[in-house]
Amino acid sequence: MLATAISKIQGSAISAIFDKAILLRAKGRDLVDFSVGEPDFDTPEHICDAGIKAIQQGITRYTAVDGTNDLKAAIARKFKTDNGLEYSSAQIVISAGAKPLLATAMQAVINPNDEVIIPTPAWPSHIGMVEVCNATPVMVPTTHEEGFKLSAAKLEAAITPKTKLLLLCSPSNPTGAVYSTKALADLAEVLRRHPHILIISDDLYEHIVFDDNRFATLAAVAPDLRDRILTVNGVSKAYAMTGWRIGYAGGPEWWMNGIRKISSQINGGPCSISQAASIAALDGPQEFLSTWRDTYCKRRDIALEGLAKIDGLNVGKPEGAFYLMPHCGGLLGKKTPDGQPIETSTDLASYLLNEGVVVVPGAGFFCDPYFRMSTATSEANIIEGIRRMTSACNALV
Repeated sequence: MLATAISKIQGSAISAIFDKAILLRAKGRDLVDFSVGEPDFDTPEHICDAGIKAIQQGITRYTAVDGTNDLKAAIARKFKTDNGLEYSSAQIVISAGAKPLLATAMQAVINPNDEVIIPTPAWPSHIGMVEVCNATPVMVPTTHEEGFKLSAAKLEAAITPKTKLLLLCSPSNPTGAVYSTKALADLAEVLRRHPHILIISDDLYEHIVFDDNRFATLAAVAPDLRDRILTVNGVSKAYAMTGWRIGYAGGPEWWMNGIRKISSQINGGPCSISQAASIAALDGPQEFLSTWRDTYCKRRDIALEGLAKIDGLNVGKPEGAFYLMPHCGGLLGKKTPDGQPIETSTDLASYLLNEGVVVVPGAGFFCDPYFRMSTATSEANIIEGIRRMTSACNALV
């Protein structure tokens, strides 16, 4: 019999769409896929070469459970150079991806019945991680009119004596929202009044920020709160290294020690080869990051231009990441050409899938009526996918 915490976790609303897409592809259907949340670029050659060299040199054994000293040093340099944050080796932990690191970080500090504030739309795993801890996710809705950002007033209203943690993700998956220095400073003012609240800052999309927006992270904006902040990052999104599985965090040593204690019981440390490659990523050439960012930005603009011509959709301009979150309320209440009602974003996503386009319904991100589409794909795919979406939406009655 499953543990109580596990039985409470809801099945993913995303999975049904993914599973159906797999079946359609197996039948030979041509699908334009806007569901994938990873870069479509190849890992840069110098990073791959470092991994190959590590294999050739026999760097294939266990490392410390929290990562190698060499990678910790590279991470410390990155935090100082990019974010103005100084962390010692004892204040840095490396894991086999940011996802398990986030989960372990929560397990280290959350007790049953604690509350964790998470703005929505939210990445589903953020919610699931809280539920695994037998804690309560307090989901605070935001809208595209608000830029999908948690305001200081909404944060204050959500806080109770049971609040243990605030989780921020900027740039955001799934919305692309980017918290400015001013927005973070406003949240910090609230947090100062509530010293019992810890903060996790999920910064995975740090290097994908558009237009005049600038990346900021809470530990740098509010240094007086650093003993309560865990700053999580990784090489997956920035360096197209999703399969290499390396995430890392900087934060107070007491929190890190808790993460190490849990990690020592559930894993044997991050992959030694991936860690060697990650040193090359963080210390090596960075110029390609701006080229990739410009490519993502161009794709975003192409998608925005096409979506703006579809009646019933309303989409704001994402400030970062590679996602768009169109509001599809104007299409609800309509019917497909064969008479099927479109009552939710899940209905719309199912209909679009049948018309050859894969998007993720907003229900999967705890928001409706929205859907998420990733622009981490070619311009040709974006143009063709929106052409299909336009035709499908225009056919609704």
